[in-house]
Amino acid sequence: MTGKIITISRQFGSGGRSVGKLVAEKLGINCYDSAIIDKIAKESGFSEEYIKNQSEDAVEAGWFAALAGRNYYGQSNQDLIWIAQCKVIEDLAKVGDCVIVGRCADYILKGKNDLLRVFIYADNDSRAKRIVEQYGETEENPYKRLKEKDRKRSAYYEIYTDQRFGDPSNYDICLNSGTVGIDMCADFIADMYRLQYQK
Repeated sequence: MTGKIITISRQFGSGGRSVGKLVAEKLGINCYDSAIIDKIAKESGFSEEYIKNQSEDAVEAGWFAALAGRNYYGQSNQDLIWIAQCKVIEDLAKVGDCVIVGRCADYILKGKNDLLRVFIYADNDSRAKRIVEQYGETEENPYKRLKEKDRKRSAYYEIYTDQRFGDPSNYDICLNSGTVGIDMCADFIADMYRLQYQK
């Protein structure tokens, strides 16, 4: 048995995580976001802190170097985390209907589940305002922070999926939270889900 899944991919600062949580509340289903890290840690044997440092937002020059330092089976630590991440997400999808935020879930579950793949984005001004007001990120220029996070998240996604992050052809719905708003994005996604799966 597999669940009917909504995956939320998102630009940093677009409010995609908030959208995902609201959608789950509206539909009465589970939402998995940062809690997945704990499950990946248990599956992989790596600490939560280490996994956070090797996450979708943490690609650095050293990360690429680490990919070259593979074990006897040709796997790096990042590869082992990816394998654990795939298993965790596939297992969650078997449990029941849910929303999964980030972690390349749109790619991992592609063709395996009843799947509604969503991408949330926004203009730079809206995202910059959000990371300052909502996330409290004030230590550096917010636009510089956005550029850095976009670069890292895109690199991580593209390394493991061989797809371009944010490419509309990879998703069923792309929504601009900067103009539509968080609440309306959630309403639209929930309505689409009901139309597809709750007839």
